[in-house]
Formats: sequence, structure tokens, C-alpha cells
Amino acid sequence: MEDRQIINLFYERSEQAIEELDRKYGAAVRKTAANILRRTQDVEECTNDTWLGVWNTIPPQNPNSLISYVCRIARNLASVKYRSSTARKRNGQYDLVLDELAECIPSTADVESELEAKELSAEVNRFLDTLGYEDRFCFVRRYWYAGNSRRISVRLFRTRERLYRYLKEEGLLE
Repeated sequence: MEDRQIINLFYERSEQAIEELDRKYGAAVRKTAANILRRTQDVEECTNDTWLGVWNTIPPQNPNSLISYVCRIARNLASVKYRSSTARKRNGQYDLVLDELAECIPSTADVESELEAKELSAEVNRFLDTLGYEDRFCFVRRYWYAGNSRRISVRLFRTRERLYRYLKEEGLLE
């Protein structure tokens, strides 16, 4: 079923929308959640919460890219669940992903205002626009979806170095 048809089912408040969404993008949502959470039970809970989140936001939302919209919800929910389950301990793959980025991007606790945070986000997006398809794909897969980096670790290291230099040139880092 096409994305537009699935979105129309949500607008009609048809429960078939969830079934079609799971059929088409369930694997991508589970993979996104599994990259962060690891435990099968947590992944399934996150997947169900994602479907509920989509149900509650479409309508009024009308996303252009349904898979991006759904995976963003899954990623955000998985991140919240991860933070709450590891609040007192530091471990896991997701911490590693965040630590890698911390080398070239200051934490939000160091950003004095939300305006500066938005400026930083815009600059990172501009930087991503300067990358070739494969570098951009690898970067987003690693740092947005917390994907595995074993085969591309050198490429990611170089991209993080380029990002650091880029942000420094733009005056966002000292």
C-alpha cells in the first residue's frame, strides 16, 4: 500500500492504518528501536508506542515522508526509554554513539540559549549538505539511527573531524 493511502486511513481513523503501517515499516521501526534499546521486550514496547504516537498525531500531521516520520517517533521514544533505564549507569552502544559525537559537538547543557542550539543544528544540516551521498548516509545512519559502525569507523572518524573543523570555521566552537 502506498504511503498516501496509509495516511488517508489514519485520517479516516481506520484501525487498518496501523496494520498497514506495521506491514510496510514495522521492520524499520524495530531496527531503529533495537539499535538503541537492544532488549526485545523494550523494542516491542517502543514499536507499540510508536504506532500509538502515529495514531495520535495523524491527523493533524500530514508527513511528506511517512517512513522518516515514523522512524523519528520510534527513535525519540527509544531514546527516552534508554535514558530512563540507564539513568544511574553508563553503558551500551548508544552511549558510545553519543560519546563519538561529543568530541565535535558541545552538549546542549553548554549551549547558553535555544537560539544557539538551533543555529548549531542548522550548521550541522548545512555541513551534511556538503557531504557526498555515502558519507551523509553513513553519518545519519550512525548518529540518528544509532546504526552499527564496524565497517565504516574510519569514514565516520574522518567525517567527525570535518564536522569539527566546519563548526570551528563557522565560529560555533572555540
